[in-house]
Amino acid sequence: MSLTLSDRCDCSMQSEIRMMSVECARHDGINLSQGVCDIPIPKAVRTGAVEAIESGRNIYTHFTGISSLKAAIADKYRRFYGMEVDPKSEIIVSAGATGALNCVFQAILNPGDEVIVFEPYYGYHVSILRAVGAEPVFVPLHSPDWVFDADDLERAVSSRLKAIIINTPGNPTGKVYTKEELAMIASFAEAHDLFVFTDEIYEHFLYDGNQHVSPAMLDGMRHRTIVVSGFSKTFSVTGWRIGYAICDPKWASAIGYFNDLFYVCAPAPFQVGISKGIKGLDDGYYRGLSEEFEVKRDRFCKVLDGIGMKPSIPEGAYYVLADTSGISGKTSLEKAMYILEKTNVACVPGKSFYHDGGGENLVRFCYAKDDDVLDEACRRLELLG
Repeated sequence: MSLTLSDRCDCSMQSEIRMMSVECARHDGINLSQGVCDIPIPKAVRTGAVEAIESGRNIYTHFTGISSLKAAIADKYRRFYGMEVDPKSEIIVSAGATGALNCVFQAILNPGDEVIVFEPYYGYHVSILRAVGAEPVFVPLHSPDWVFDADDLERAVSSRLKAIIINTPGNPTGKVYTKEELAMIASFAEAHDLFVFTDEIYEHFLYDGNQHVSPAMLDGMRHRTIVVSGFSKTFSVTGWRIGYAICDPKWASAIGYFNDLFYVCAPAPFQVGISKGIKGLDDGYYRGLSEEFEVKRDRFCKVLDGIGMKPSIPEGAYYVLADTSGISGKTSLEKAMYILEKTNVACVPGKSFYHDGGGENLVRFCYAKDDDVLDEACRRLELLG
């Protein structure tokens, strides 16, 4: 037997998002590829973490998170969504939303299980599915409004189908699933006895009057829905790795055990900082995020439209897919590299969000940047016009 890497390494190699970030650094460019938000960390969050470090809150916590953070999350769900969550038995704090999703998949899915994934998709969802031995089954979202067809869902049904995953608001499309669409997904899940995994990390980035609705809020869906979210985007602390899962206690125990196995616990002082932030910030903070980022979206999309890279206007999150039919290159990677070389602005090739040759005339930009940085990126992109 020769020395080899495991087969699962095929699904864990560096993503093109990170690859474009590396290329951007090499060009000393402006990185609009990776989803790193430049908004200041709220003072309550910063000082809460610093005080926790200085007071000695630096050892292991309970593997499902500190009680004050779980209580704060439960209170937030009650306040925003009228959803009653038991902080002791229904919340698992993990190492970011990605860590929470990994633990969910480990606890729920067996090798060979199938999970419906809407396409274009967020690559880490697919990579984590494959890492646990599950198989993604792709259902298309049709542009320009990124709607799905009920018949496509039914065609995806098999004896191995166990779950469906949605991302609302979505990355990379910015899609916000409507109540009607979620009701259709709920009926489908009930008819075929499926879990619904829902990534809601961008829940507070909403535009044009759109409202966030979780499948868990729909009648009869709490027991089969596992909500995953976090604070990396909302509080601009992507490096802190504080996320969580919310679900029925029947599933939460096993998810918590995998969280203990993989991560032991989320970083203790950062859990405290997030807890202080949730308690110390009023609802106006969250409304302000949507208002601020809607302005950024409109400014950036206007520039894209002006240079012939027609944008797909996002309803939420802080990414935009843009058409590159008029940009030099045969593939989306060649087009993204052309944009980087001509403007020193990095974006992500559209093929990163498709499984089988799609997205070659698309790139994705992240506009979650300080106004000065975003204005300079716009100025540089206008050179393509």
